[in-house]
Amino acid sequence: MRERKSTLIEITLLGLLGGLALLSLVGPQLFRDRAAPQLLSLSVLLRDTDSSGWTVARQGMEQAADEFGAELRFLTLSTYGDSDEQTELCLREIDGGARALVVVPADPSALHTALLPCKTPVVTLESDMEGADGTAAPDNILLGQQLAQALLEDWDGGTVLLLDIDPSCAGVADRIQAAQAALEEQGVPTRRASSLDWPPQERWVMAFDPLVTQQTAEQKEAGALSFALYGVGSSTTITALLERGTISALAAWNDYAAGYLAVRQAVQAVRGEGQTLSPLTFSILRGEDIYAPDNQKLLFPVTS
Repeated sequence: MRERKSTLIEITLLGLLGGLALLSLVGPQLFRDRAAPQLLSLSVLLRDTDSSGWTVARQGMEQAADEFGAELRFLTLSTYGDSDEQTELCLREIDGGARALVVVPADPSALHTALLPCKTPVVTLESDMEGADGTAAPDNILLGQQLAQALLEDWDGGTVLLLDIDPSCAGVADRIQAAQAALEEQGVPTRRASSLDWPPQERWVMAFDPLVTQQTAEQKEAGALSFALYGVGSSTTITALLERGTISALAAWNDYAAGYLAVRQAVQAVRGEGQTLSPLTFSILRGEDIYAPDNQKLLFPVTS
């Protein structure tokens, strides 16, 4: 009888020790999962067919997501600048549980109308949009004026070709309109084109979107053409084209900061902490300006 009681006690003790051991392994994970804050789901919708032109901005977005507790989902379009497709994707992401959207709008007016019934916060890049919770972009009108001024410093006669590839993009349209007004105010004739006539008849060409700037510069190099090109952007490829003299002058801003601020603003909007975003600082650069310390930080913000 005494032996049986002793055996029962041993079995009970072993059971307790086993339970404690199991709790020591599983318990911390249970408490950690319960204590960990739930990540906010944010969807990032570009107007491009791939995200290669947004690599630096994406790095800024991911940094902000890590700092502010967000999880990002990136989407591109099957056709460049397809506003209808972008609107469908935005609505699908909202239905799928996205707490906020970060969008490079193909057509801000159409997107605003489509999203009006939704209460999901939206932050835009590149172009302002009515009803948006913030825009991470430079002052597009000022940018157009100053880029035109850079051309005026070199101009010695002739018509300036303004590449108006995507007229529905409000931010780019503002740059073009401001540049055209600044040039014509000084008596410089201009011509708008929705595609680049190759080779261009004009000796002066202006591009107002990073992708169009890069493509035009690469075509210029491939054809060994001599027109002067003035554009926008700060990617590694565009910077190299500026350094080689293929681009005469460039309006550049910090894409890393643009991505970071857009995601931070989106998270704050979800949490009811929204603040006003100031326009991004930009600089007009020529090839000889690339290696100035301040411009190094602008053009290579992740490594400098």
